[in-house]
Amino acid sequence: MTAARQHPPIHIVGVPVDVGAGQKGASMGPAALRLVGLVETLEGLGLTVRDLGDVAPKGGEHQDDDRRARIAGWCHALAERSYGVMREGAFPVFLGGDHSLSIGSVSGIARHCAEAGRPLFVLWLDAHGDFNTPATSPSGNIHGMPAAFLCGEEGFDGFVPAAYRAPVDPSHVHLFGIRSLDPGERALLRTRGVEVADMRLIDEYGVAVLLRRIIERVRAADGHLHVSLDIDFLDPSFAPAVGTAVPGGATYREAHLIMEMLHDSGIVGSLDIVELNPILDERGRSAQALVDLAASLLGRRILDTPAHALTRSL
Repeated sequence: MTAARQHPPIHIVGVPVDVGAGQKGASMGPAALRLVGLVETLEGLGLTVRDLGDVAPKGGEHQDDDRRARIAGWCHALAERSYGVMREGAFPVFLGGDHSLSIGSVSGIARHCAEAGRPLFVLWLDAHGDFNTPATSPSGNIHGMPAAFLCGEEGFDGFVPAAYRAPVDPSHVHLFGIRSLDPGERALLRTRGVEVADMRLIDEYGVAVLLRRIIERVRAADGHLHVSLDIDFLDPSFAPAVGTAVPGGATYREAHLIMEMLHDSGIVGSLDIVELNPILDERGRSAQALVDLAASLLGRRILDTPAHALTRSL
């Protein structure tokens, strides 16, 4: 089925970075998502899709052996591209690449939202909190820090230009599906007031109840919701292509329900798809699962009538 309502054009941006992770391979994620038909799938929904290709890091990918400097090059370039896509009125889909890319993607969106006077909310679908800082991280891997950067934590000078440093209100960040936190980030999350829906809460209340609360809050504020989807949010039994797999993740149906509800809400304006490592995949099934989830977020459904309309008629 095609998307039922008019949707902004989709602009796809590849970000083949894996320097922020502890394991190589996520740099091939954008190519894998394209190979299994992301563009064709979205066009099949009646959407206008433009693939902008892969962003290139400022100064060149191998400008410096220092990982921090290299990630800064990626994030600087991506913040500019993200901001430009938003100014064009398009819906950006960022293909990763490790989760450090969200430092750049969300920074550009945050600048645009700040200029538009519209509050930015972030739904972080992930097994991990990604709320470490350089001072708290046990590994030092930047892909475990982007949520902390976005909320204005210290220790990230130089990652993006000052013009793109528009911190997100920590109370507007919702971590969803969490099942692995380091001690330092656990303390920071509690102090900063970030909302965390771990798998215990999801098991007890279900994804629909918890997600509906987030949707209602964003809608009441007329906010822009950015969705950052890490493949390790999903259970590795059906999405194994990730170097940071944690058992007990979202099921196939839970993940699709989340995406379908988000589409029906009409509040989502941008998307990250990150941490796909094709080296660890099984005949492309993880990449295909992510394409299917993106399709659900952008309008694929079994019936043209939204679920809430059906329930009113029963």
